[in-house]
Amino acid sequence: MSADFRAQLVAAQATNASMLCVGLDPEPAKFPGGWKDDPARLFDFCSAIVDATKDLVCAFKPQIAYFAAQRAEDQLERLMAHIRQVAPQVPVILDAKRGDIGATAEQYAREAFERYRADAVTLSPFMGGDSIEPYMRWTGKGLILLCRTSNPGGSDLQAQRLEGGRLLYEHIARLAAGEWNRGGQIGLVVGATFPAEVARVRELAPTLPLLIPGIGAQGGDAQATVRAGWRPAAPIVVSSSRAVLYAGKATDTGWAEAARRVAAATRAQLQQAQPGP
Repeated sequence: MSADFRAQLVAAQATNASMLCVGLDPEPAKFPGGWKDDPARLFDFCSAIVDATKDLVCAFKPQIAYFAAQRAEDQLERLMAHIRQVAPQVPVILDAKRGDIGATAEQYAREAFERYRADAVTLSPFMGGDSIEPYMRWTGKGLILLCRTSNPGGSDLQAQRLEGGRLLYEHIARLAAGEWNRGGQIGLVVGATFPAEVARVRELAPTLPLLIPGIGAQGGDAQATVRAGWRPAAPIVVSSSRAVLYAGKATDTGWAEAARRVAAATRAQLQQAQPGP
């Protein structure tokens, strides 16, 4: 697997003609048939989704909390290894949203990049630049910082106006595109529920990869998102989780095929929204 997250992301987008990232947020209560409410099936469920969609995506994004809450970190390790085996061209973003400093951040970096062998990890930058430093020691790994998130409460902090008139999320975008990005590893999380702010972040960070959650179950506008964030030299990664994972009914034996159909339709919708040259 490539050691350079950005290069691998760009290659996967070209190979699979896709800006779609499938988020892997397994909830046993929503599993199909006899797997319902069985946390021992987290790997089985997620690996089936991976197998069904691996040629339709530019990335996979497992959310660590769904595994840790079930004492299933071993299944997450198996899932990461499975993705590397069946889809070595597709980068994996570990959605962990870590945000600490010093020795603790070093351990979180080891967890993401040694234990799980992720290609990128999501981070909270609100403790400042030194909270990112330990991750930069892993050359070529992606560090995707929370900037303007899709939840309504994100405005409580991210939309606050700083001295000089700049909003907090704008300040984060400027730092991420500038002094923080010494190794060229940084990307930003910007929610699809705020397409005007996706455009503003893209203006401030014209070359950074953007991870954009919020389409599908959260109601973000896929076409507005692509128009706001896509640039020829700046990849966007548009994430959908529940809409793909649970596309089939819990009693439906064709649930993996249903997930594939929704993923294919979402990929096509995103591609159609891409501006012309």
